[in-house]
Amino acid sequence: MTNYTHDTVPTEFIDANGIRFAYRRFGAKSGVPLVFFQHFMGNLDDHDSALTDAFAVDREVILFNNAGVASSTGTTPDTIRQAARDAAAFIDALGLKTIDVLAHSMGGLVGQQLAFDRPKLVRRLVLVGTGPRGGVGIGEMPPETRALFFEKYEHQEEMWLPILFTPSEASQAAGRAYLARMMARKDRDAAVSTETVQAQATAIGAYGAEKDETYTHLKELYQPTLVVNGNNDIIIPTINSYLIQQHAPNAQLILYPDANHGAHHQYPELFVRHTKIFLDAK
Repeated sequence: MTNYTHDTVPTEFIDANGIRFAYRRFGAKSGVPLVFFQHFMGNLDDHDSALTDAFAVDREVILFNNAGVASSTGTTPDTIRQAARDAAAFIDALGLKTIDVLAHSMGGLVGQQLAFDRPKLVRRLVLVGTGPRGGVGIGEMPPETRALFFEKYEHQEEMWLPILFTPSEASQAAGRAYLARMMARKDRDAAVSTETVQAQATAIGAYGAEKDETYTHLKELYQPTLVVNGNNDIIIPTINSYLIQQHAPNAQLILYPDANHGAHHQYPELFVRHTKIFLDAK
């Protein structure tokens, strides 16, 4: 897999717990594998080659569709806890004993839950544009924000521009560069189904509804954790990144300026540099 890139690595499949998981695996065979956890409505193609190819230079990168998502079989669960169990089954099927996690948005909810459930499996966490269980506004988007996910475009990938990027000229330009990278791969993944979207929305809403203003559960997130966000995340409000950093015992926080829910796509080179410093720290 060392000779493949984001755009050329073949999609593979592995069976676990009656689910046929679709995944892509490439990069250097050194160090701890970096497993990406995808956002709401995302599939294998929504990852960013500017990130994955950069990380693959010196570590193995693993992208996957969780149960029921796009080209993976099974039923998409309507709880974050079950999504984390399904992710664990996939990782176990690959025979991995230690991983680092890079998780975005809903993927960050699943990644945190996996770290709670399997603390010996997850070595380090990178959480982007996400929040804690019971966080502020999680699963409670105003109608005009929720509607952004269901707008119809001539080129449907453009739906991500207002969701992931700010209205500024610089941010929108970075967004269009991300879309060009995202659409470059010729061998495309299957679409995400309506059933998956509904189940994921239910899971996010239920996780956000588990309120505990003390966020006591975050004290158990003892793994070194890098929290990254834009300064104005309209999907999972930026305050949630601060909450994780304040309550998790070993977390640090980076906020990027003039950035929304997709800050890592807007500043890919800077994000990679910061993240590699974090992942490589002794």
